[in-house]
Amino acid sequence: MEFEDEIFNDGLSKAYYKHNDNGQYVLEKDAPWAEKVSVALIISSRRALLEEIRKEVLAGRKSPLCYYMEMRQLDPGMLAKAAGIATFRVKRHLRPEVFARLNPSVLDRYTKALRVTLEELKTVPNG
Repeated sequence: MEFEDEIFNDGLSKAYYKHNDNGQYVLEKDAPWAEKVSVALIISSRRALLEEIRKEVLAGRKSPLCYYMEMRQLDPGMLAKAAGIATFRVKRHLRPEVFARLNPSVLDRYTKALRVTLEELKTVPNG
């Protein structure tokens, strides 16, 4: 199995940006090995961070909202804008004790913004 196949196992086609002779960015289907490794390292570190957050959620130190926010690569400000909720409230909802008491209408806003079901939002994957 190729290195790229081990890292990119999502089944989606890969594309890389590079400069053409005119200095413009163009999409390239194949990239130099060094670029593939760089992208693989970025994805690997993102997965490691997501796994760390998942463990924090399971330990009760963070709310599941943290996990899905990180999975979608959002920060509290971006999620606040997408869900139509004030940023300071999103930050409060990252605490598990506050998240557990949220109204269904607020949870509904999060499910739409994060594109997850209510059941998914209330838990994290088991591993």
